[in-house]
Amino acid sequence: MNAEEWTKRATAHAARIDAYVSPHLARRETQVKHPVLDFLFTYYSYRPAQLRRWHPGYGVGLADAEEYAALKGYGPDGAVTTTYVASQRPLLTALHRLLKATAGRAPHLGCFGLHEWAMVYRLAEDETRHADWPLRLGPDGTDEVVEGHRIACSHFDAYRFFTTPARPLNTLSPGRDDRPEFEQPGCLHAGMDLYKHAFRLSPMISSDLVADCFELAWDIRTLDMRAAPYDLADLGFEPVRIETAEGKATYAEAQRGFAERGAPLRARLIAECERLLGVRAAQ
Repeated sequence: MNAEEWTKRATAHAARIDAYVSPHLARRETQVKHPVLDFLFTYYSYRPAQLRRWHPGYGVGLADAEEYAALKGYGPDGAVTTTYVASQRPLLTALHRLLKATAGRAPHLGCFGLHEWAMVYRLAEDETRHADWPLRLGPDGTDEVVEGHRIACSHFDAYRFFTTPARPLNTLSPGRDDRPEFEQPGCLHAGMDLYKHAFRLSPMISSDLVADCFELAWDIRTLDMRAAPYDLADLGFEPVRIETAEGKATYAEAQRGFAERGAPLRARLIAECERLLGVRAAQ
């Protein structure tokens, strides 16, 4: 790809990402925390500068791109090397297995975001993860919601943050090493994790796919926290009151929409894993 073309695409990608990154960096500069909008930059390990950098993906070389030669995975010709791709086979194999297993299941839409409630179960308000923001129903009302519902969280990275008394209330016991046996496409965290899977494949895949997954994760996080027990109305986030029948219906419908949006992205990641697994290091 000639320098004019890849520079144009890299600039457009950075501008796309800056709509999300710039406000976060401004908040960080002033030490202002945001419980919703900071999540993708604090929970996941991909730094804003990494997210802003555009990569064409394996199989495309960049002309006159000396700055890429020093980056992980690249050779002096401005292209991701076959040696690097081949070295990532364990990651590619594991992600392919997880993505295929998840894609092969029907979405489960009955969790109603109760994972966030289980994370604060029997805690005082000043002990919660977002202690600067009150619980809508107070500690007692929050605990009653947890105790009055069937909790079936299938995502280990949500389940592991349950409070100790909440863990036995989950009908499932997902573990760190058995994700392919549990994860399902209706899960909000499985949808957000498409972003994680995408950036872990960088620079072997196009940054356009990483950005698509990031924007899905951004929208999912908004629902995740609107349905959480916190009162975030002052930040402009109207609650989805999952403790009511109307709120449950609203949540399930949004969850269905995210599962539908996530399906083609998951399929694209599966296809990329399969393409990259076909690469062999030069002898």
